[in-house]
Amino acid sequence: MAGLRVLAATARTLSLLVAPEGTRFALPAPTSWTLRDAAGEPVARGEARVVPLFLEGLEPDSAYRLETDIGGLDLRTLPCTGLIDATDFGVDTQSPDNAEALGRAIAAVPTGGTLRLTPGRYTSGPVFLKPQMTLHLAEGAELAAKADRTGWPILPERTADGRVLGTWEGLPEPCFAALLTAIDCYGLAITGRGVIDGGGDRGDWWHWAKERRDGARRPRTLHLAHCNGVRLTGLTIRNSPSWTLHPYGCRQLHASALRIENPPDSPNTDGFNPESCEAVEITGVDFSVGDDCIAIKAGKRAPGQTDHLSPTRDVRISHCRMQRGHGAVVLGSEMSGGIYDVEIADCAFNATDRGLRLKTRRGRGGAIEGVHMRNVEMWDVPTPLAINGFYFCDPDGKEDWVQNRAPAPVDETTPVLRGITLSNVCAHGVSLAAAAVLGLPEAPIEAVRLQDFRVSYRPDAIADVPLMALGVEAVRHGGLLAENAEVSGTVTCFTEDEDVAPC
Repeated sequence: MAGLRVLAATARTLSLLVAPEGTRFALPAPTSWTLRDAAGEPVARGEARVVPLFLEGLEPDSAYRLETDIGGLDLRTLPCTGLIDATDFGVDTQSPDNAEALGRAIAAVPTGGTLRLTPGRYTSGPVFLKPQMTLHLAEGAELAAKADRTGWPILPERTADGRVLGTWEGLPEPCFAALLTAIDCYGLAITGRGVIDGGGDRGDWWHWAKERRDGARRPRTLHLAHCNGVRLTGLTIRNSPSWTLHPYGCRQLHASALRIENPPDSPNTDGFNPESCEAVEITGVDFSVGDDCIAIKAGKRAPGQTDHLSPTRDVRISHCRMQRGHGAVVLGSEMSGGIYDVEIADCAFNATDRGLRLKTRRGRGGAIEGVHMRNVEMWDVPTPLAINGFYFCDPDGKEDWVQNRAPAPVDETTPVLRGITLSNVCAHGVSLAAAAVLGLPEAPIEAVRLQDFRVSYRPDAIADVPLMALGVEAVRHGGLLAENAEVSGTVTCFTEDEDVAPC
């Protein structure tokens, strides 16, 4: 959706899209902009080099006009019922743990009001937010998790009445609370040019990736459970102990103009993992992480345990940049509740192991249906499209009943994948295969369509397996590899010195 538009507003910030036709994340040339107040006086100027433009330091409930090289736009900030400065409640850059003081400050925020963190580094344990408030981390402010997990609160897997509060790899489990935790927080906004540092590089979080400590799993950096109408804008979120952003059971979730960054060797530090959510918009987010950039989930079936399963629907991803990581946009492998209607448009993938990746296995059940990717450009992505029905996750993932290529009986635990379309996709420097599609013989993948799918190959590529399943042969410069799958369309190969249509 190219053009000039408002993505999200709070009382003091605006998240905007400045996207000339054909733009993905980086602008082809710097775009000058001027922000004027209601009297026409300039209040800010700058040059945009990427499509998300984030403005802060604005006045509440005020009119502005943005003028750019590609047009103008009238803007208005939201009202604010009261501004609370966190330092007035004892939040201090010298404190080893500001969690208690931040709790007092949050309690004082009126409905529809704002809690502001001014510039400085504030160390804290987990903080619990409340509905209809804005948390504003101004430029230069940093909320950083403390290194010592002694006394760190544990979020139970369920409430007293049995409602699931969170999962670990698709199953309800107790987890250490996130640095920022929001439960039933409708109308919440977290915004500003500040930094949220999850502290994964401090303490021991990254040393027990698949284990438990004190009966709990590692924390996320931001965990949202059963929240409606949440807006996340402007922030840099980094050094997550595990998944960075994990919304569970949320509706009407918006994220834009974020930067999510974790070291490349940090374990399972996915960027953004909406699970069992509906109506999710992720626009203009810049990812560089240690695992998947975006991983869309819908829970995992286990024997006698299905009450936590519900679908993820209506996810829109646009104008994002995914760098490094295992997959750019991934669906599954926890997809037992079903994943439906996902659109990825106008994005750039750079050096992720795979581009669009769908992964499941026998025993999951559920469906992935209605996935559309268009106008995406990739560089140095070894396998741009990977669809795998034999993904060998979990301790039993390599057992014969999971990996056997003979047809198995079809029942409620048989996963279904159908309706995956890629159009106007251009991948430079492919190493392994343009597309690797491996379905179950008892449930072949249906209706995969490739339209204007172009690839060039990396001359120095070394053969390797394009899918994480047993019995998959290593390949180099493969084209369309499909088994137990209905695939229409072709892959067009080009060399980088050819005179071809722009990607």
